[in-house]
Amino acid sequence: MPTERITFAGHDGSQLAARLDLPDGPVLATALFAHCFTCSKDIPAARRISARLAAMGIAVLRFDFTGLGHSDGEFANTTFTSNVEDLIKAAEYLAGRNMAPSLLIGHSLGGAAVLRARAGIPSIKAVVTLGAPADPGHVSHHFEAALPEIESQGSAEVSLGGRPFRIGKAFVEDISETALTPAIAELKAALLILHAPRDSTVSIDNASTIFMAAKHPKSFVTLDNADHLITRAQDADYAADVITAWVSRYVKLCPPAPPPGAPEGVVRVTEADPSGFLQDIQSGPRHHAVADEPASYGGSDRGMSPYGFVSSGLGACTSMTIRMYARRKRWPLTGITVDVCHDKVHAQDAGLASEGKVDQFRRKIRLEGPLDADQKAKLLEIADKCPVHRTLEGSAHITTELLQ
Repeated sequence: MPTERITFAGHDGSQLAARLDLPDGPVLATALFAHCFTCSKDIPAARRISARLAAMGIAVLRFDFTGLGHSDGEFANTTFTSNVEDLIKAAEYLAGRNMAPSLLIGHSLGGAAVLRARAGIPSIKAVVTLGAPADPGHVSHHFEAALPEIESQGSAEVSLGGRPFRIGKAFVEDISETALTPAIAELKAALLILHAPRDSTVSIDNASTIFMAAKHPKSFVTLDNADHLITRAQDADYAADVITAWVSRYVKLCPPAPPPGAPEGVVRVTEADPSGFLQDIQSGPRHHAVADEPASYGGSDRGMSPYGFVSSGLGACTSMTIRMYARRKRWPLTGITVDVCHDKVHAQDAGLASEGKVDQFRRKIRLEGPLDADQKAKLLEIADKCPVHRTLEGSAHITTELLQ
């Protein structure tokens, strides 16, 4: 996934640090990601969601709000409204590159910010929130003990997540006076709400309030046992999978024509976890899968193994070929099941004259329906004519080149 490190001017002219995660191919759409309160653009959930969207052709801009992360400016001088203005500035930057965003994603307070910012970004077609509060004032419980000092002194230094931050009076007043319900009711974009029922930072009631205030189309998906920051890799992966499956309904993705010699297009495999073996597999903008190795082989067992995909290709092609023949003959075939197992066996055990080990695929086919013996025998014969079967039995030619 290519990434550009860029800066753009925020609401007060401060330079905001950003990453623009790009597809390794044509950009089909653009998303804008808003991080959680006092977090940064580089939290694991943001990185994983960006990687998945980039794999399906959607560029993602994630940036640090004013005074946070690598961005300039003073956090003590910011407010919820200034965060919304930063988001609008980010969208304007993208529009200036002919990449006007069609998708907004916000995490926690960033989720509240994207709900408010939608009205100022006309290109948006869909909005996603993750663990978002229905009321921006909700975040004040993080520094409730410091509220009297903020009121009397104008600001106070508080510890959030083990780091010191100075919270200003303007921020507290702004979040207490901001009502999100009108903005949600007038969102005029598809809405996906992701929230964990056991979120101890922003309760699930907030998701219910947002959902009830929104008009259709709207969807709510639970993140089950995820924590508020979605720190576990499997939770971030699940959130990314849900977003990418959902967004294709509301953001138009028009892939280019497949290259010559590849009528089905290009299947792209991207490493998802350098510490293990997890791989993202993307075929066009709509079809995604993950490959992995079992835990016993050093993987995390979060997807089929490479040989599992080969076996599934053989099984699927076998079933399709049988169905095509039976449909053409109008035979009463009501169901097909194909079980495929892969193993390495000695050539002599497989009845081959060559030495060493060869790949063996054991295939068991179940045919349902009132078929006679001759029909079953013919369909079993047809199974051996499936294209993947012939490819595996033949000698496929593989060419490889190193891309710069």
